[in-house]
Amino acid sequence: MEILPKKLQGKRNYSVAGIIPVAGQPLDYNFPWHDSMAPIAQNFLAIERAAFDCAVAGCNTIWIVCPQDMQPLIRYRLGDWILDPVKYFKGAKFGNYPVTQEIPIYYAPMHPKDTDRRDCLAWSIITGAKYAWYVGRKISRFTTPDKYFVSFPYGVFSSWWLQDYRTTLHTDKPFHVICKENYYKNSAWLPFTFTPEDFIACRDHFKKNEKKGSDANLERLPIKEQYTGRFFTHDFVFSKVDSNEAVTCEIPWYYDISSWAGLKNWLASEQEIKRPPEFILSYNEWNRLAVANTEEEV
Repeated sequence: MEILPKKLQGKRNYSVAGIIPVAGQPLDYNFPWHDSMAPIAQNFLAIERAAFDCAVAGCNTIWIVCPQDMQPLIRYRLGDWILDPVKYFKGAKFGNYPVTQEIPIYYAPMHPKDTDRRDCLAWSIITGAKYAWYVGRKISRFTTPDKYFVSFPYGVFSSWWLQDYRTTLHTDKPFHVICKENYYKNSAWLPFTFTPEDFIACRDHFKKNEKKGSDANLERLPIKEQYTGRFFTHDFVFSKVDSNEAVTCEIPWYYDISSWAGLKNWLASEQEIKRPPEFILSYNEWNRLAVANTEEEV
């Protein structure tokens, strides 16, 4: 990944890509659907809450790295875009019309060579950042991400607590969410940001520590010792992120639902979150070129 300079630097042309890691080692739910689609409220799934995190935080794009066979089901719930809720409810209005800014959602698969070898949530983050950077670079240097915002499906808290940090997220300052001294570097499933420079350091850290099919003498390793990268945790891989002088969002409560016991604790708790309104988060599709929504398909 090459670091491209920008001649213009400001909040308006500072691009933040939201990354939601889904492809990884399975949890102990044993549901017939993917673990990220666990219900956390009435008609509200964990993956939808993670996407809403990115929207409230002001991300310009959202990249969901998920298994290819699960993409149709996840897309059926999220669609092609989500409205920016902060701009809709608090943005400047023209007359009586609110601001409706769509944030595009992209569904990226894990590379076939990484399947069953590197498919952990940490590598999903790296894969999503790589897709976001290459696609943005193909369009313009001003759409190339300057920062990446990571939101996990397996940490439950109120997404609205992020809205006061939108301006900070569009600067070079590091940012992460913390709850009672728990944050992403000690294995909590809470959002954080990293830069393209951090991406390179974390990717190299991953590759340096993983074991593949053979050792240094090209001798085949036992099956249980092969491809150890698929078991790496996000706190280990992203320990190389520069978090000095980071801006932190301290939240009063947070629940870890990365296990069945954790999901039960959340559902039995006194806290509550609600699904956003349908016009903010629902299944939406982009129009095909030169085809209106009202036209019937032939």
